[in-house]
Amino acid sequence: MGLLFALTLIFVAIQGRRSAPRPAPDSAGLRFEEVARAVGVAFTHTKPRIDELVAHVEPQVAATGAAVSMTDVNADGWPDLYAVTSGEGENNGLFVNRGDGTFEDRAAEAGLADLNRDGTGASMGSIWADVDGNGLEDVLVYKWGRSQLFLNRGDLRFENVTETSGLDAWVNSNCATWIDYDRDGLLDLFLAGYYDENLDLTRLETTKIFHDSLEFAQNGGENHLYRNLGNGRFEDVTEAAGMTSRRWTYAAVAADFDRDGWPDLYVANDYGSEELWLNRGGERFELARWIGLDGESKSGMCVALGDTKNEGRYSVFVTNISKRGFLFQGNNLRLNLMDEARGFQQRGRGAVLDCGWAWGAQFGDLDDDGRQDLVVVNGFVSASTERDYWYQMSKLGGAAGGLVVDAQNWPAFEDRSLSGYERTRVLLNQGGSAPKFVESGLEVGVDDTYDGRAVALGDLDRDGDLDIVIANQAGPLLIYRNQNASPGHWIAFDLVGLAPNTSAIGAEVEVAFGDGKQLQVVAAAMGFSSQNERRLHFGLGDVQGPVSATIRWPSGKISELSGLEVDTAHHVQQTP
Repeated sequence: MGLLFALTLIFVAIQGRRSAPRPAPDSAGLRFEEVARAVGVAFTHTKPRIDELVAHVEPQVAATGAAVSMTDVNADGWPDLYAVTSGEGENNGLFVNRGDGTFEDRAAEAGLADLNRDGTGASMGSIWADVDGNGLEDVLVYKWGRSQLFLNRGDLRFENVTETSGLDAWVNSNCATWIDYDRDGLLDLFLAGYYDENLDLTRLETTKIFHDSLEFAQNGGENHLYRNLGNGRFEDVTEAAGMTSRRWTYAAVAADFDRDGWPDLYVANDYGSEELWLNRGGERFELARWIGLDGESKSGMCVALGDTKNEGRYSVFVTNISKRGFLFQGNNLRLNLMDEARGFQQRGRGAVLDCGWAWGAQFGDLDDDGRQDLVVVNGFVSASTERDYWYQMSKLGGAAGGLVVDAQNWPAFEDRSLSGYERTRVLLNQGGSAPKFVESGLEVGVDDTYDGRAVALGDLDRDGDLDIVIANQAGPLLIYRNQNASPGHWIAFDLVGLAPNTSAIGAEVEVAFGDGKQLQVVAAAMGFSSQNERRLHFGLGDVQGPVSATIRWPSGKISELSGLEVDTAHHVQQTP
Protein backbone atom coordinates (compact mmCIF):
# COMPACT_ATOMS: atom_id res chain seq x y z
CA MET A 1 0.00 0.00 0.00
CA GLY A 2 3.00 2.33 0.13
CA LEU A 3 2.94 5.36 -2.12
CA LEU A 4 5.65 7.47 -3.75
CA PHE A 5 3.62 10.62 -4.12
CA ALA A 6 5.05 12.30 -7.20
CA LEU A 7 1.53 12.82 -8.44
CA THR A 8 -0.04 14.67 -11.32
CA LEU A 9 -3.59 15.45 -10.31
CA ILE A 10 -6.26 14.65 -12.83
CA PHE A 11 -9.65 13.12 -12.40
CA VAL A 12 -10.02 9.54 -13.56
CA ALA A 13 -13.48 8.01 -13.56
CA ILE A 14 -13.83 4.70 -11.73
CA GLN A 15 -15.25 1.81 -13.70
CA GLY A 16 -18.00 -0.50 -12.51
CA ARG A 17 -17.92 -4.20 -11.76
CA ARG A 18 -17.79 -5.24 -15.41
CA SER A 19 -15.39 -3.88 -17.99
CA ALA A 20 -16.43 -3.44 -21.60
CA PRO A 21 -15.07 -6.26 -23.81
CA ARG A 22 -12.08 -5.41 -25.92
CA PRO A 23 -10.14 -7.36 -28.53
CA ALA A 24 -7.55 -9.81 -27.24
CA PRO A 25 -5.21 -12.21 -28.96
CA ASP A 26 -6.33 -15.69 -29.94
CA SER A 27 -6.06 -17.79 -26.79
CA ALA A 28 -6.21 -21.10 -28.70
CA GLY A 29 -9.25 -22.47 -26.91
CA LEU A 30 -8.27 -21.47 -23.37
CA ARG A 31 -11.37 -20.72 -21.30
CA PHE A 32 -12.19 -20.43 -17.60
CA GLU A 33 -15.55 -20.73 -15.83
CA GLU A 34 -16.17 -19.39 -12.33
CA VAL A 35 -17.63 -22.36 -10.39
CA ALA A 36 -17.09 -21.70 -6.65
CA ARG A 37 -20.68 -22.09 -5.50
CA ALA A 38 -21.35 -24.85 -8.02
CA VAL A 39 -18.58 -26.97 -6.46
CA GLY A 40 -19.61 -26.29 -2.86
CA VAL A 41 -17.47 -23.28 -1.95
CA ALA A 42 -19.53 -20.37 -0.60
CA PHE A 43 -17.12 -18.17 1.32
CA THR A 44 -16.87 -14.41 1.72
CA HIS A 45 -14.06 -12.56 3.44
CA THR A 46 -14.87 -10.03 6.17
CA LYS A 47 -12.49 -7.26 7.14
CA PRO A 48 -10.72 -7.06 10.53
CA ARG A 49 -12.21 -4.87 13.23
CA ILE A 50 -10.30 -1.59 13.67
CA ASP A 51 -10.34 0.75 16.67
CA GLU A 52 -12.57 3.81 16.41
CA LEU A 53 -9.53 6.08 16.83
CA VAL A 54 -8.65 5.46 13.18
CA ALA A 55 -12.14 4.78 11.82
CA HIS A 56 -11.81 7.63 9.31
CA VAL A 57 -9.06 5.67 7.47
CA GLU A 58 -10.42 2.19 8.14
CA PRO A 59 -10.33 1.17 4.42
CA GLN A 60 -6.58 1.88 4.38
CA VAL A 61 -5.83 0.09 7.64
CA ALA A 62 -8.08 -2.95 7.17
CA ALA A 63 -7.00 -3.64 3.60
CA THR A 64 -5.64 -7.18 4.00
CA GLY A 65 -6.69 -10.58 5.30
CA ALA A 66 -8.24 -12.26 2.27
CA ALA A 67 -6.00 -15.31 1.81
CA VAL A 68 -6.12 -18.82 0.38
CA SER A 69 -3.84 -21.87 0.46
CA MET A 70 -3.99 -25.18 -1.40
CA THR A 71 -3.02 -28.27 0.54
CA ASP A 72 -3.76 -31.99 0.69
CA VAL A 73 -5.05 -31.96 4.24
CA ASN A 74 -6.04 -35.63 4.41
CA ALA A 75 -3.32 -37.14 2.17
CA ASP A 76 -5.81 -38.54 -0.35
CA GLY A 77 -4.03 -37.08 -3.38
CA TRP A 78 -6.60 -34.33 -4.01
CA PRO A 79 -5.92 -30.64 -3.27
CA ASP A 80 -8.04 -28.95 -0.61
CA LEU A 81 -8.52 -25.24 0.12
CA TYR A 82 -8.08 -23.26 3.32
CA ALA A 83 -9.43 -19.69 3.19
CA VAL A 84 -9.18 -17.23 6.05
CA THR A 85 -11.42 -14.36 6.98
CA SER A 86 -10.52 -11.55 9.36
CA GLY A 87 -13.74 -10.37 11.00
CA GLU A 88 -13.99 -10.91 14.72
CA GLY A 89 -16.13 -13.97 15.41
CA GLU A 90 -16.13 -15.05 11.74
CA ASN A 91 -15.03 -18.56 10.74
CA ASN A 92 -12.22 -19.62 8.45
CA GLY A 93 -13.08 -22.28 5.88
CA LEU A 94 -11.40 -25.66 5.19
CA PHE A 95 -12.84 -26.95 1.94
CA VAL A 96 -12.04 -30.64 1.59
CA ASN A 97 -12.01 -32.05 -1.93
CA ARG A 98 -14.50 -34.92 -2.32
CA GLY A 99 -12.26 -36.51 -4.93
CA ASP A 100 -14.03 -35.05 -7.93
CA GLY A 101 -13.25 -31.34 -7.75
CA THR A 102 -16.20 -30.52 -5.49
CA PHE A 103 -15.78 -29.51 -1.85
CA GLU A 104 -17.32 -29.47 1.60
CA ASP A 105 -16.38 -27.13 4.45
CA ARG A 106 -15.03 -29.18 7.35
CA ALA A 107 -13.13 -26.45 9.20
CA ALA A 108 -15.26 -26.69 12.34
CA GLU A 109 -14.69 -30.42 12.92
CA ALA A 110 -10.98 -29.96 12.19
CA GLY A 111 -10.71 -27.18 14.79
CA LEU A 112 -9.60 -24.62 12.20
CA ALA A 113 -12.73 -22.47 11.91
CA ASP A 114 -13.18 -20.35 15.04
CA LEU A 115 -9.81 -18.59 15.18
CA ASN A 116 -10.83 -14.92 15.03
CA ARG A 117 -11.65 -14.48 18.70
CA ASP A 118 -11.55 -11.24 20.65
CA GLY A 119 -8.07 -10.65 22.06
CA THR A 120 -6.32 -13.21 19.84
CA GLY A 121 -6.09 -11.22 16.62
CA ALA A 122 -7.36 -11.48 13.05
CA SER A 123 -6.38 -14.20 10.59
CA MET A 124 -4.25 -12.96 7.68
CA GLY A 125 -3.15 -16.17 5.97
CA SER A 126 -1.83 -19.71 6.36
CA ILE A 127 1.16 -21.83 5.38
CA TRP A 128 1.04 -25.63 5.25
CA ALA A 129 3.77 -28.29 5.47
CA ASP A 130 4.74 -31.36 7.47
CA VAL A 131 6.37 -29.68 10.46
CA ASP A 132 6.65 -32.71 12.77
CA GLY A 133 7.55 -35.40 10.23
CA ASN A 134 4.48 -37.64 10.51
CA GLY A 135 3.65 -37.36 6.79
CA LEU A 136 0.65 -35.06 7.26
CA GLU A 137 0.34 -31.35 6.48
CA ASP A 138 0.39 -29.07 9.52
CA VAL A 139 -0.58 -25.40 9.43
CA LEU A 140 0.50 -22.08 10.84
CA VAL A 141 -2.22 -19.42 10.70
CA TYR A 142 -0.47 -16.06 10.83
CA LYS A 143 -2.45 -13.15 12.21
CA TRP A 144 -2.55 -9.57 13.26
CA GLY A 145 -2.07 -10.90 16.75
CA ARG A 146 -1.00 -14.31 18.02
CA SER A 147 -0.23 -16.69 15.17
CA GLN A 148 -1.38 -20.24 15.82
CA LEU A 149 0.33 -23.56 15.03
CA PHE A 150 -1.80 -26.66 14.51
CA LEU A 151 -0.34 -30.15 14.12
CA ASN A 152 -2.24 -32.61 11.93
CA ARG A 153 -3.07 -35.75 13.94
CA GLY A 154 -4.93 -37.48 11.11
CA ASP A 155 -8.64 -38.10 10.47
CA LEU A 156 -9.07 -34.34 10.10
CA ARG A 157 -8.04 -33.67 13.69
CA PHE A 158 -5.71 -30.76 14.44
CA GLU A 159 -4.04 -30.01 17.75
CA ASN A 160 -3.32 -26.41 18.75
CA VAL A 161 0.24 -26.47 20.10
CA THR A 162 0.84 -22.71 20.02
CA GLU A 163 1.32 -22.24 23.77
CA THR A 164 4.19 -24.75 23.95
CA SER A 165 5.67 -24.01 20.52
CA GLY A 166 7.64 -20.86 21.33
CA LEU A 167 5.58 -18.95 18.76
CA ASP A 168 3.05 -17.48 21.20
CA ALA A 169 3.91 -13.83 20.62
CA TRP A 170 1.95 -10.85 19.28
CA VAL A 171 3.08 -10.08 15.71
CA ASN A 172 0.99 -8.08 13.23
CA SER A 173 1.91 -10.34 10.33
CA ASN A 174 0.83 -10.40 6.69
CA CYS A 175 3.43 -12.97 5.66
CA ALA A 176 5.11 -16.22 6.69
CA THR A 177 6.89 -19.12 5.04
CA TRP A 178 8.48 -22.44 5.96
CA ILE A 179 12.18 -22.76 5.13
CA ASP A 180 14.76 -25.36 6.18
CA TYR A 181 17.48 -22.75 6.34
CA ASP A 182 20.01 -24.96 8.18
CA ARG A 183 19.20 -28.11 6.16
CA ASP A 184 18.71 -30.31 9.22
CA GLY A 185 15.46 -31.69 7.82
CA LEU A 186 13.24 -29.70 10.18
CA LEU A 187 11.25 -26.85 8.68
CA ASP A 188 12.03 -23.49 10.22
CA LEU A 189 9.75 -20.45 10.15
CA PHE A 190 10.12 -16.95 8.74
CA LEU A 191 7.36 -14.76 10.21
CA ALA A 192 7.24 -11.16 9.02
CA GLY A 193 5.78 -8.17 10.81
CA TYR A 194 3.82 -5.37 9.15
CA TYR A 195 2.32 -3.02 11.76
CA ASP A 196 4.45 -2.58 14.89
CA GLU A 197 4.02 -5.51 17.30
CA ASN A 198 3.21 -3.11 20.12
CA LEU A 199 -0.06 -2.19 18.41
CA ASP A 200 -3.34 -4.02 18.90
CA LEU A 201 -5.33 -2.48 16.06
CA THR A 202 -8.61 -3.25 17.83
CA ARG A 203 -7.54 -1.41 21.01
CA LEU A 204 -5.37 1.56 20.09
CA GLU A 205 -3.97 4.12 22.49
CA THR A 206 -2.42 6.20 19.73
CA THR A 207 -3.14 7.24 16.16
CA LYS A 208 0.56 7.04 15.28
CA ILE A 209 0.36 3.72 13.46
CA PHE A 210 1.60 4.45 9.92
CA HIS A 211 4.97 4.44 8.19
CA ASP A 212 7.68 6.96 9.00
CA SER A 213 8.62 7.48 5.35
CA LEU A 214 6.84 7.42 2.02
CA GLU A 215 9.90 5.84 0.42
CA PHE A 216 12.12 3.90 2.86
CA ALA A 217 10.06 3.24 5.98
CA GLN A 218 11.85 1.51 8.86
CA ASN A 219 9.21 1.48 11.61
CA GLY A 220 7.17 -1.57 10.64
CA GLY A 221 6.77 -4.74 12.64
CA GLU A 222 9.84 -6.83 13.39
CA ASN A 223 10.58 -9.82 11.16
CA HIS A 224 11.37 -13.10 12.92
CA LEU A 225 13.30 -16.25 12.08
CA TYR A 226 12.41 -19.27 14.23
CA ARG A 227 14.51 -22.44 14.25
CA ASN A 228 12.61 -25.72 14.50
CA LEU A 229 13.85 -27.74 17.48
CA GLY A 230 11.56 -30.70 16.81
CA ASN A 231 8.47 -31.90 18.67
CA GLY A 232 6.58 -28.75 17.66
CA ARG A 233 8.98 -26.40 19.44
CA PHE A 234 10.78 -23.34 18.00
CA GLU A 235 13.34 -20.80 19.16
CA ASP A 236 13.76 -17.24 17.92
CA VAL A 237 17.16 -16.94 16.20
CA THR A 238 16.54 -13.66 14.40
CA GLU A 239 19.43 -11.71 15.89
CA ALA A 240 21.90 -14.59 15.72
CA ALA A 241 21.03 -15.08 12.04
CA GLY A 242 21.44 -11.36 11.32
CA MET A 243 17.93 -10.92 9.89
CA THR A 244 16.69 -7.99 11.94
CA SER A 245 14.44 -5.75 9.85
CA ARG A 246 11.43 -3.48 10.29
CA ARG A 247 10.63 -2.93 6.62
CA TRP A 248 6.80 -3.32 6.50
CA THR A 249 7.07 -6.75 4.87
CA TYR A 250 4.22 -8.03 2.74
CA ALA A 251 5.59 -11.20 1.12
CA ALA A 252 8.54 -13.59 1.04
CA VAL A 253 9.63 -16.60 -0.99
CA ALA A 254 12.32 -19.13 -0.08
CA ALA A 255 14.52 -20.50 -2.88
CA ASP A 256 18.18 -20.89 -3.77
CA PHE A 257 18.85 -17.73 -5.74
CA ASP A 258 22.66 -17.79 -5.78
CA ARG A 259 22.83 -21.54 -6.54
CA ASP A 260 25.05 -22.43 -3.59
CA GLY A 261 22.73 -25.15 -2.29
CA TRP A 262 21.27 -23.14 0.61
CA PRO A 263 17.75 -21.62 0.55
CA ASP A 264 17.63 -17.82 0.54
CA LEU A 265 14.75 -15.43 1.24
CA TYR A 266 13.47 -12.86 -1.25
CA VAL A 267 11.31 -10.27 0.56
CA ALA A 268 8.89 -7.66 -0.78
CA ASN A 269 8.37 -4.60 1.41
CA ASP A 270 5.75 -1.89 1.42
CA TYR A 271 7.06 1.70 1.45
CA GLY A 272 10.50 0.61 0.39
CA SER A 273 12.84 -1.60 -1.58
CA GLU A 274 12.86 -5.36 -1.99
CA GLU A 275 15.45 -7.40 -0.10
CA LEU A 276 17.33 -10.59 -0.87
CA TRP A 277 18.69 -12.34 2.21
CA LEU A 278 21.44 -14.76 1.21
CA ASN A 279 21.88 -17.87 3.33
CA ARG A 280 25.48 -18.26 4.44
CA GLY A 281 25.87 -21.95 5.20
CA GLY A 282 22.80 -22.29 7.39
CA GLU A 283 24.31 -20.15 10.13
CA ARG A 284 23.41 -16.58 9.21
CA PHE A 285 21.85 -14.47 6.47
CA GLU A 286 23.48 -11.59 4.62
CA LEU A 287 21.54 -8.82 2.93
CA ALA A 288 22.68 -8.69 -0.71
CA ARG A 289 23.54 -5.07 -1.43
CA TRP A 290 25.18 -5.41 -4.84
CA ILE A 291 22.26 -6.75 -6.89
CA GLY A 292 20.36 -3.53 -7.61
CA LEU A 293 17.43 -3.73 -5.18
CA ASP A 294 18.31 -1.48 -2.25
CA GLY A 295 18.21 1.88 -4.05
CA GLU A 296 14.74 1.51 -5.56
CA SER A 297 11.71 2.31 -3.44
CA LYS A 298 8.31 0.95 -4.43
CA SER A 299 5.30 -0.72 -2.83
CA GLY A 300 6.15 -4.42 -3.00
CA MET A 301 3.12 -6.56 -2.22
CA CYS A 302 3.91 -10.00 -3.59
CA VAL A 303 6.78 -12.25 -4.62
CA ALA A 304 6.19 -14.90 -7.28
CA LEU A 305 8.80 -17.03 -9.05
CA GLY A 306 8.67 -18.19 -12.64
CA ASP A 307 11.05 -19.48 -15.29
CA THR A 308 9.70 -17.13 -17.93
CA LYS A 309 12.19 -17.96 -20.68
CA ASN A 310 12.68 -21.71 -20.09
CA GLU A 311 16.35 -21.35 -19.36
CA GLY A 312 16.55 -22.95 -15.92
CA ARG A 313 16.62 -19.79 -13.81
CA TYR A 314 14.07 -17.87 -11.81
CA SER A 315 12.44 -14.60 -12.67
CA VAL A 316 11.02 -12.72 -9.68
CA PHE A 317 7.71 -10.87 -10.08
CA VAL A 318 6.89 -8.20 -7.49
CA THR A 319 3.64 -6.25 -7.72
CA ASN A 320 3.39 -2.51 -7.15
CA ILE A 321 0.95 0.37 -7.76
CA SER A 322 0.20 1.76 -11.20
CA LYS A 323 -2.38 4.47 -11.80
CA ARG A 324 -1.70 6.61 -14.83
CA GLY A 325 -2.04 10.28 -14.11
CA PHE A 326 -1.44 9.81 -10.39
CA LEU A 327 1.24 7.30 -9.45
CA PHE A 328 2.94 4.88 -11.81
CA GLN A 329 5.46 2.60 -10.12
CA GLY A 330 5.10 -0.37 -12.43
CA ASN A 331 5.48 -4.02 -11.46
CA ASN A 332 8.93 -5.60 -11.36
CA LEU A 333 9.83 -8.67 -13.39
CA ARG A 334 13.44 -9.32 -12.47
CA LEU A 335 15.58 -11.97 -14.17
CA ASN A 336 18.07 -13.57 -11.80
CA LEU A 337 21.58 -13.17 -13.22
CA MET A 338 23.46 -13.68 -9.98
CA ASP A 339 25.36 -16.61 -11.46
CA GLU A 340 26.88 -14.09 -13.87
CA ALA A 341 27.56 -11.60 -11.07
CA ARG A 342 25.05 -9.19 -12.63
CA GLY A 343 22.41 -9.25 -9.92
CA PHE A 344 18.84 -8.93 -11.14
CA GLN A 345 17.80 -7.45 -14.48
CA GLN A 346 14.44 -5.71 -14.83
CA ARG A 347 12.37 -7.27 -17.64
CA GLY A 348 8.95 -5.80 -16.81
CA ARG A 349 7.28 -4.02 -19.70
CA GLY A 350 3.93 -3.67 -21.41
CA ALA A 351 1.05 -5.57 -19.84
CA VAL A 352 3.31 -7.00 -17.13
CA LEU A 353 4.35 -3.54 -16.00
CA ASP A 354 0.85 -2.09 -15.67
CA CYS A 355 -1.76 -4.19 -13.87
CA GLY A 356 -3.26 -1.38 -11.79
CA TRP A 357 -3.03 -1.50 -7.99
CA ALA A 358 -1.62 -5.03 -8.07
CA TRP A 359 -1.56 -7.52 -5.19
CA GLY A 360 -1.19 -11.29 -5.50
CA ALA A 361 0.26 -13.02 -8.56
CA GLN A 362 1.29 -16.50 -9.68
CA PHE A 363 3.15 -18.04 -12.58
CA GLY A 364 1.76 -21.17 -14.19
CA ASP A 365 1.32 -22.67 -17.65
CA LEU A 366 -2.42 -22.21 -18.03
CA ASP A 367 -2.67 -23.50 -21.62
CA ASP A 368 0.10 -26.14 -21.39
CA ASP A 369 1.96 -24.61 -24.34
CA GLY A 370 5.31 -24.93 -22.59
CA ARG A 371 5.52 -21.31 -21.41
CA GLN A 372 4.59 -20.03 -17.96
CA ASP A 373 1.79 -17.47 -17.91
CA LEU A 374 1.01 -14.97 -15.16
CA VAL A 375 -2.18 -14.26 -13.18
CA VAL A 376 -2.37 -10.96 -11.27
CA VAL A 377 -5.19 -9.76 -8.99
CA ASN A 378 -5.74 -6.06 -8.48
CA GLY A 379 -7.75 -3.27 -6.88
CA PHE A 380 -7.45 -1.53 -3.52
CA VAL A 381 -10.74 -0.03 -2.29
CA SER A 382 -13.95 -0.34 -4.32
CA ALA A 383 -16.64 1.91 -2.90
CA SER A 384 -18.42 4.83 -4.59
CA THR A 385 -18.23 4.91 -8.37
CA GLU A 386 -18.63 8.70 -8.23
CA ARG A 387 -16.12 9.72 -5.56
CA ASP A 388 -12.37 9.12 -5.76
CA TYR A 389 -9.73 9.24 -2.98
CA TRP A 390 -6.65 9.86 -5.11
CA TYR A 391 -6.94 13.62 -4.67
CA GLN A 392 -7.08 13.27 -0.87
CA MET A 393 -4.03 11.00 -0.94
CA SER A 394 -2.10 13.58 -2.93
CA LYS A 395 -2.33 16.00 0.01
CA LEU A 396 0.20 13.79 1.80
CA GLY A 397 2.59 13.90 -1.15
CA GLY A 398 5.00 16.39 0.36
CA ALA A 399 4.48 15.42 3.97
CA ALA A 400 7.41 14.54 6.20
CA GLY A 401 7.53 11.29 8.17
CA GLY A 402 6.30 12.88 11.38
CA LEU A 403 3.09 13.92 9.69
CA VAL A 404 2.53 10.73 7.73
CA VAL A 405 2.96 8.42 10.71
CA ASP A 406 -0.06 9.90 12.50
CA ALA A 407 -3.41 8.74 11.11
CA GLN A 408 -4.98 11.95 12.43
CA ASN A 409 -3.29 13.77 9.56
CA TRP A 410 -4.81 11.53 6.90
CA PRO A 411 -7.96 12.72 5.09
CA ALA A 412 -11.09 10.72 5.83
CA PHE A 413 -11.93 8.04 3.28
CA GLU A 414 -15.70 8.36 3.67
CA ASP A 415 -17.26 6.33 0.80
CA ARG A 416 -14.57 7.07 -1.79
CA SER A 417 -12.85 4.48 -3.96
CA LEU A 418 -9.10 4.21 -4.44
CA SER A 419 -8.08 2.23 -7.53
CA GLY A 420 -11.29 0.27 -7.21
CA TYR A 421 -13.07 -2.10 -9.59
CA GLU A 422 -9.90 -3.29 -11.31
CA ARG A 423 -9.95 -6.50 -13.34
CA THR A 424 -7.95 -9.64 -12.69
CA ARG A 425 -5.26 -9.94 -15.34
CA VAL A 426 -4.43 -13.15 -17.18
CA LEU A 427 -1.13 -12.53 -18.96
CA LEU A 428 -0.35 -15.18 -21.56
CA ASN A 429 3.32 -15.78 -22.31
CA GLN A 430 4.00 -15.45 -26.03
CA GLY A 431 7.65 -16.40 -25.72
CA GLY A 432 10.53 -14.54 -27.29
CA SER A 433 13.75 -13.21 -25.81
CA ALA A 434 11.97 -10.57 -23.70
CA PRO A 435 9.55 -12.52 -23.23
CA LYS A 436 6.25 -10.95 -24.28
CA PHE A 437 3.08 -11.26 -22.19
CA VAL A 438 -0.34 -10.34 -23.59
CA GLU A 439 -3.30 -9.55 -21.33
CA SER A 440 -6.18 -11.92 -22.17
CA GLY A 441 -8.42 -11.99 -19.10
CA LEU A 442 -11.66 -11.03 -20.80
CA GLU A 443 -10.92 -13.29 -23.73
CA VAL A 444 -10.57 -16.37 -21.52
CA GLY A 445 -13.49 -15.58 -19.20
CA VAL A 446 -11.75 -14.08 -16.16
CA ASP A 447 -13.63 -10.81 -15.74
CA ASP A 448 -14.10 -10.16 -12.00
CA THR A 449 -13.43 -6.71 -10.58
CA TYR A 450 -13.43 -7.39 -6.86
CA ASP A 451 -10.59 -6.15 -4.67
CA GLY A 452 -8.27 -9.11 -5.27
CA ARG A 453 -5.61 -10.04 -2.74
CA ALA A 454 -4.47 -13.67 -2.95
CA VAL A 455 -4.37 -16.01 -5.93
CA ALA A 456 -3.34 -19.68 -5.93
CA LEU A 457 -2.95 -22.22 -8.75
CA GLY A 458 -3.47 -25.97 -8.79
CA ASP A 459 -5.23 -28.81 -10.58
CA LEU A 460 -8.35 -29.06 -8.42
CA ASP A 461 -10.21 -31.60 -10.57
CA ARG A 462 -7.17 -33.61 -11.70
CA ASP A 463 -7.82 -33.12 -15.41
CA GLY A 464 -4.27 -32.06 -16.26
CA ASP A 465 -4.53 -28.27 -16.27
CA LEU A 466 -4.22 -25.49 -13.72
CA ASP A 467 -7.28 -23.92 -12.10
CA ILE A 468 -7.28 -20.48 -10.47
CA VAL A 469 -8.51 -19.62 -6.95
CA ILE A 470 -8.82 -15.96 -5.92
CA ALA A 471 -9.43 -14.52 -2.45
CA ASN A 472 -11.00 -11.06 -2.49
CA GLN A 473 -10.94 -8.44 0.25
CA ALA A 474 -14.48 -8.19 1.68
CA GLY A 475 -15.56 -10.30 -1.29
CA PRO A 476 -16.19 -13.91 -2.34
CA LEU A 477 -13.69 -16.68 -2.86
CA LEU A 478 -13.65 -17.40 -6.61
CA ILE A 479 -12.72 -20.64 -8.36
CA TYR A 480 -12.01 -20.46 -12.07
CA ARG A 481 -12.07 -23.94 -13.57
CA ASN A 482 -9.75 -24.37 -16.54
CA GLN A 483 -11.66 -25.63 -19.58
CA ASN A 484 -8.89 -25.53 -22.15
CA ALA A 485 -10.29 -26.92 -25.40
CA SER A 486 -6.91 -27.35 -27.10
CA PRO A 487 -4.33 -28.13 -24.43
CA GLY A 488 -0.74 -29.09 -25.02
CA HIS A 489 1.00 -31.95 -23.28
CA TRP A 490 2.04 -31.72 -19.65
CA ILE A 491 3.87 -33.47 -16.84
CA ALA A 492 3.58 -33.06 -13.06
CA PHE A 493 5.52 -34.13 -9.97
CA ASP A 494 4.31 -35.02 -6.48
CA LEU A 495 7.46 -35.06 -4.36
CA VAL A 496 7.78 -36.78 -0.99
CA GLY A 497 10.90 -35.90 0.93
CA LEU A 498 12.61 -37.75 3.73
CA ALA A 499 11.09 -37.25 7.17
CA PRO A 500 10.73 -34.87 8.85
CA ASN A 501 10.38 -32.66 5.72
CA THR A 502 8.10 -35.07 3.88
CA SER A 503 6.55 -32.05 2.14
CA ALA A 504 9.85 -31.59 0.29
CA ILE A 505 9.74 -27.84 0.91
CA GLY A 506 12.71 -26.34 -0.92
CA ALA A 507 13.05 -29.12 -3.50
CA GLU A 508 13.59 -28.05 -7.10
CA VAL A 509 12.56 -29.80 -10.31
CA GLU A 510 14.11 -28.91 -13.65
CA VAL A 511 12.41 -30.48 -16.67
CA ALA A 512 14.22 -30.63 -20.01
CA PHE A 513 11.94 -30.66 -23.04
CA GLY A 514 12.08 -29.34 -26.58
CA ASP A 515 15.01 -26.98 -26.84
CA GLY A 516 14.75 -25.61 -23.32
CA LYS A 517 14.43 -26.42 -19.65
CA GLN A 518 12.13 -25.11 -16.94
CA LEU A 519 12.86 -24.76 -13.23
CA GLN A 520 10.30 -24.81 -10.41
CA VAL A 521 10.55 -24.98 -6.62
CA VAL A 522 8.31 -26.49 -3.93
CA ALA A 523 7.51 -23.45 -1.79
CA ALA A 524 5.36 -23.02 1.31
CA ALA A 525 4.35 -19.51 0.28
CA MET A 526 4.16 -17.77 -3.06
CA GLY A 527 2.55 -14.52 -4.18
CA PHE A 528 0.65 -12.58 -1.53
CA SER A 529 -1.00 -14.41 1.41
CA SER A 530 -1.25 -17.57 -0.65
CA GLN A 531 0.18 -21.03 -1.21
CA ASN A 532 -0.07 -23.01 -4.43
CA GLU A 533 -0.67 -26.73 -4.64
CA ARG A 534 2.62 -28.50 -3.88
CA ARG A 535 2.34 -30.57 -7.05
CA LEU A 536 4.65 -29.00 -9.66
CA HIS A 537 2.95 -28.72 -13.07
CA PHE A 538 4.88 -28.25 -16.32
CA GLY A 539 3.25 -27.55 -19.67
CA LEU A 540 5.11 -29.18 -22.57
CA GLY A 541 3.40 -27.80 -25.68
CA ASP A 542 3.59 -30.27 -28.56
CA VAL A 543 6.37 -32.34 -26.96
CA GLN A 544 4.98 -35.88 -26.77
CA GLY A 545 7.78 -37.29 -24.68
CA PRO A 546 9.51 -38.90 -23.16
CA VAL A 547 11.13 -36.13 -21.15
CA SER A 548 13.80 -35.99 -18.45
CA ALA A 549 13.91 -34.24 -15.11
CA THR A 550 16.46 -33.36 -12.45
CA ILE A 551 15.33 -33.16 -8.83
CA ARG A 552 17.43 -31.30 -6.30
CA TRP A 553 16.20 -32.35 -2.88
CA PRO A 554 16.46 -29.98 0.13
CA SER A 555 19.35 -32.04 1.52
CA GLY A 556 21.37 -31.36 -1.64
CA LYS A 557 20.95 -34.86 -3.05
CA ILE A 558 20.20 -34.99 -6.79
CA SER A 559 17.93 -37.46 -8.60
CA GLU A 560 18.09 -37.83 -12.38
CA LEU A 561 14.95 -39.14 -14.10
CA SER A 562 14.65 -39.99 -17.77
CA GLY A 563 12.14 -41.57 -20.13
CA LEU A 564 9.26 -39.97 -18.25
CA GLU A 565 5.76 -40.43 -19.60
CA VAL A 566 3.89 -37.21 -20.38
CA ASP A 567 0.30 -36.25 -19.58
CA THR A 568 0.65 -37.82 -16.16
CA ALA A 569 1.67 -36.93 -12.61
CA HIS A 570 4.73 -38.73 -11.28
CA HIS A 571 4.92 -39.62 -7.58
CA VAL A 572 8.59 -39.41 -6.58
CA GLN A 573 9.81 -40.33 -3.13
CA GLN A 574 13.30 -39.41 -2.01
CA THR A 575 15.50 -42.34 -1.05
CA PRO A 576 18.03 -42.16 1.81
